[in-house]
Amino acid sequence: MFNYILIAHLLGATIWTGGHLVLSLSILPKVLTTRNIDMLLQFEQQFERVGMPALAVQVLTGLWMAHNLLPDISTWFSFDNDLSILISLKLSLLLATILVALHARFRVIPTLSANTLNAFSINIILITLLSVSFVIVGTLFRTGLS
Repeated sequence: MFNYILIAHLLGATIWTGGHLVLSLSILPKVLTTRNIDMLLQFEQQFERVGMPALAVQVLTGLWMAHNLLPDISTWFSFDNDLSILISLKLSLLLATILVALHARFRVIPTLSANTLNAFSINIILITLLSVSFVIVGTLFRTGLS
């Protein structure tokens, strides 16, 4: 069962991280050059349909795997072994992702214009860096911290 959950988790990570890499490395430079926010909003609207479910799959499967690896949730934050450190890192990245997403959703996007595009760009880059960090930390579950 663990392997199937891991596969779903990795597919979610592929969609989430891959989509944000495409956004940051392909769409965003064009938008910043042309100042055409419609191109950005169009990508965001299309990506949300698959990106948000992918993130939800990652959260659910990640929590399931964390519980499977360390059933006592209080040990997730003990920092006394590699697993607790990695689980804490993943949860910290999730919290940071939620905070950046909420900031974008309620503070940046409602006032999005060609003039405020740079602020939104920072959010996009932060989410992309966080998603890549998720992948890096995820590999450490297999390879270890050292």
